[in-house]
Order: sequence, then C-alpha cells, then structure tokens
Amino acid sequence: MGRLFGTDGVRGVANAELTAEMALGLSVAAARVLAEPSGTAAGHQPGPGSPPAAPSASRPMAVVGRDPRASGEFLEAAVVAGLASAGVDVLRVGVLPTPAVAYLTGSLGADFGVMLSASHNPMPDNGVKFFARGGHKLADELEDRIEAGYQEHAAGEPWDRPVGAGVGRVTDYHEGFDSYVAHLVAVLPNRLDGLRVVIDAAHGAASRVAPEAFARAGAEIVTIGADPDGLNINDGYGSTHLDALREAVLDNGADLGIAVDGDADRCLAADHTGREVDGDQILAVLALAMREAGTLRQDTVVATVMSNLGLSLAIEREGLLLKRTAVGDRYVLEEMKRGGYSLGGEQSGHVIALDHATTGDGTLTGLMLAARVAATGRPLAELTGVMERLPQVLINVRDVDRGRVAECRELAEAVADAERRLGTTGRVLLRPSGTEPLVRVMVEAADQALAHTIATGLADVVKSQLG
Repeated sequence: MGRLFGTDGVRGVANAELTAEMALGLSVAAARVLAEPSGTAAGHQPGPGSPPAAPSASRPMAVVGRDPRASGEFLEAAVVAGLASAGVDVLRVGVLPTPAVAYLTGSLGADFGVMLSASHNPMPDNGVKFFARGGHKLADELEDRIEAGYQEHAAGEPWDRPVGAGVGRVTDYHEGFDSYVAHLVAVLPNRLDGLRVVIDAAHGAASRVAPEAFARAGAEIVTIGADPDGLNINDGYGSTHLDALREAVLDNGADLGIAVDGDADRCLAADHTGREVDGDQILAVLALAMREAGTLRQDTVVATVMSNLGLSLAIEREGLLLKRTAVGDRYVLEEMKRGGYSLGGEQSGHVIALDHATTGDGTLTGLMLAARVAATGRPLAELTGVMERLPQVLINVRDVDRGRVAECRELAEAVADAERRLGTTGRVLLRPSGTEPLVRVMVEAADQALAHTIATGLADVVKSQLG
C-alpha cells in the first residue's frame, strides 16, 4: 500500500476509498500522536475566543470542522466518534473554511484540529486533514506516525480504550463563525468602503464567512456560488471555474471579484475588466503593500517552482528576494518558518500571510487584496501591472501511473530534450500530483506556441510511457 497522506491530508472518493471506518481509525491514531497524555494536555489553556467552559481540564481537546459536501456528514460523525472514543473532547464547529479550523485550533488552545474537505476536488471526493497545536500543518514525521498507528490497528493490533468518565465529550461550538470573521476583519490595514466586490464562494465552506467578512469590512458585495446543497461544491464556481466570476464582475460593474475554492484555503481574483488575477500576481501586489507597511520580513517572498518566471522578474526588479520551494503550500510554509518570512504562496492561490494565519486563507487573501485597492485608489488591473506573466502551458495527464515519473528513462530523456529546445528562455516542470491521480506537465516559454508544442509533446510521452 502506498502512503495514505498526500500533500494535503488523506483524500479519496468518499465511501469508496475514504470510508467511515478509515476516518474513525485515522482520528483515533491522530489522537494518540497529537494529544498529550491525560492531565498534561495544553488543550485547555484558554486563549482569545475560548469557550466559556472546556468539557474537561483533564482530557485533550480537538476542533473538528468540515466543508458542506454531503459525505462530510457521515465522515464528521466517524471522526468525532473516533476522537471521543480515544478520550478526546471535541468542539464541533460545523461548516467552516479550512483556515477557520486552523485559526480556532490555535485561538481556543486545542491540542489539534481536524478538517474534513477535499478542497477544490469534485464533490464525490473528500479528505481528512489534521492540524497540530497552534493550528499548524503536520510535519511528515507526525503524519507517518499517525499512518503507522492506523495501519497497526487495521492489522489487528488492539488499542487501549478509556471507559466511564475517561471518554471524550462532544460540544457544538457555534461561536466559531463570529470569532473567525472578527479575526479576519481585525487584521485588515484599512476598510473597504466604496468598493463593489463580487464574491464567488464555490458553493463551499466560505459561503457564509466570505460575504459576512467583506460586508463587515465595508464593501458593497455581490455574491455568487454561495448556495451549497451538499452536492454542488466547486461545480462551475470557485477558483477553479472563473468564468462565472468574470461575468458577474462585468455585469455588476464591480471593482474586482474574489473566488475561493471549496474549503477556502485559496483565492484567485478578477479585475474590473474581467481579467483573471492568479496567485503569482496576488503575491506581487501584496509584497509591495507589505513592504510599504514594513511587514514584509527580510524583503522576501516565498513561492514554488510552479510560479511564473514573471513573478521572479518582478520581485527582482523591485529589489526584493524570491525563494522557491517544492510544490505544495506546506513546503512554502516550512520555508517561511525556517527563514522567518511573512509572505508566501502558490500560483493556484494558496497565499500565506504568516503574521495573521498559519495556513493559506482565501478569504483573508481576498480581503487584503481589496484593501490594497481601497488604500491606493488604483484599480486592480493597474496594481497587477507590476508583473508580466510569461506564457505558461499546464496539462494534467490523467489515468497514468504517477508513481513511475521519477524512474521512467524515456520520460527523463524527453524532458532533457525539451529543456535543450527552450534554452534559457523557458523551463519545464513535470510532477505527479500529490492530491489527484494525475501527472502535471508545465512548460514556460517566451512564445506561447512553442510552450504549447513542447507541453503537448511531453504529455503524449507521459501517456504512452505511464498509461
């Protein structure tokens, strides 16, 4: 069996690959790794926004949230049952974004958090993601320990189980919504009065949060994709489907549009002309805003190898530094913590403002972007002019063995040949997805036609050699 944990938790088709039994087992294993022994847990050290009374000062505590997928209902029940059976008190916060669960895990002093979501994936998928104390993503070593514990139990190794007063208690924590929204608005450098903003919530976890936060910050809002029914998450709306956002911005004469994904940990935008603004451009705009405010630590931005060369050129031209990491916001976050940096993110819209969040936060990113527009009085189309995107072609090759990418000699030769053709005017990146069963082929070049030709050629090699 391959590793259960991908780049963003454990994901799969709900009730087929990701079953209730797996969710329960993972939650028990996580409790044994992430919670301190009884009586020594830090989980009930009260922080800002703490519940009036913790269920028990002698048991560890976890925050559990989910996105609105229908499968999240039974998976949440399984996770909560597993945690309580392992002696963990549960604060169930209901449907909230992933970054809200991370924030509440830290602000409530919980021992760990659990989020049930498959982010931007289609509705049949779901996932289980854990946060360590403070709301931080897990290191690989902790994920490996959780997975090992889960596998041992699946193989028949018994668990010690608390009984009587030792079992965990479950409390619905409805205050989490207001606490998180208040946090988002409080960190803004200025209000959004006078701006008209379209918000596309992807029929996902931010369907209530994002409109409320923007309205409290003073914006006039137009909302689309904010009617989740459990089945329509990411369906034609959100950061992976921007057509509806662009159309709504133009139809409503909005200053800008903001689109989050299903669990709202990423954000893309549209300017007043309906043109897409990607994560690289958002990073460029926020980097200059933060430098001006004196909050861009070490004048450095952290991005991944997928980020456009145009971002690198813009950052260098402004006298700033760009650090690149492997693909995945967790690797961006690791580099930010290691180097003490305050801004990082991905082209896909995962943007981390580490002074205010422990993970990518789409609603916060959108608020910060809108705040820059309001503060400068300049349209977003002008602000993003600091960066020119070079032509970039990305092809997702499905139904192939992504585990053989590194060992395929024919594929390595094809990549080397493509790099020779591009020379110093472009680059090639070929990688297996960490969250979906596919291989991503990315080619960047000064000429769009050349980038497309090389990318499609490499995609054909991937299909023929790994299919």
